[in-house]
Amino acid sequence: MINDFMNEKIALVGGAGFIGKAISSNLSKKELEHTIFDKKNISNSDIYIDIEEPRSLEKLKGFTTIINLAAEHKDDVKPLSRYQDVNVIGSQNLINAAEKFNIKNIIFLSSVAVYGFSETELNEESKINYFNEYGRTKYLAEKSYRTWFKNNDNSKKLIIIRPAVVFGEGNKGNVYNLISQIQKKRFLMIGSGKNKKSMAYVENLSEFIIHSLSFNDGYHLFNYADKPDLSMNELVLFIKEKFKLKPKIYIRLPRFFGMLVGYFFDLISFCFRKNLPISSIRISKFLNSSIINIKNNHDFIPPYSLKDALNKTIKNDFLEREDL
Repeated sequence: MINDFMNEKIALVGGAGFIGKAISSNLSKKELEHTIFDKKNISNSDIYIDIEEPRSLEKLKGFTTIINLAAEHKDDVKPLSRYQDVNVIGSQNLINAAEKFNIKNIIFLSSVAVYGFSETELNEESKINYFNEYGRTKYLAEKSYRTWFKNNDNSKKLIIIRPAVVFGEGNKGNVYNLISQIQKKRFLMIGSGKNKKSMAYVENLSEFIIHSLSFNDGYHLFNYADKPDLSMNELVLFIKEKFKLKPKIYIRLPRFFGMLVGYFFDLISFCFRKNLPISSIRISKFLNSSIINIKNNHDFIPPYSLKDALNKTIKNDFLEREDL
């Protein structure tokens, strides 16, 4: 039996960001009651929440569902303790608030970063093998939510979603940077380009999150990625085609040399105490495969194919911009 979620009162914590805005827009279209809470809203005390400040979480009283999007996620966060403070301790603060106000439903947006890199497909039962603080702290946060669920009665619902790299219109993340480099003819392929990258379009992900609101009480764990996966070669050639550029990739840096470049920029960043757009972590992400499989998505059909999503993103963020 599918739960009736139309009467839920939903708190979108960390909802002022890229993914949160997409979820909020789709919730509004479906006329589902929700409130965006975020520490970016410091000018409006009614919707200001910082999961590092337990007192601010008092505003969650009266809500029935929490969707937690708040996270420290960038590659160059300093000090590294920020990942622990936000992703782990912040999640525990949120759990404490849920217990205090008897909030029965939590959706936590985790990450496929908990798996690390793999040349084979990874499903929800794959080994945890994170390679950085972001993946480590996302997994620790997951464990906190699972403890909350196990320590409560069967009327609770916990949904953990691990999306692949998320992209879409208006986002300035890794996919945007790749498209931008190709559009400006500054792209340089590192390695063979045969490695595959699972990706998630923000509109599809937001619809899946809303779809999950209807799931029965209990514990649910999902990966999320839009299929089929593209190799880096296929992705680059697809983007080049949209800009009417010559499809052939003429110059490739060997893998080991690409990593040396990354370490060189790490050294410069350390010496000058300045974050740079190139780093060994980002090059490592580019070079390695991350292939995500979904064991069970409860018959969810994404609104957009992966290529349609890329088309929409390129058209909105590049082809229709007047400043290009």
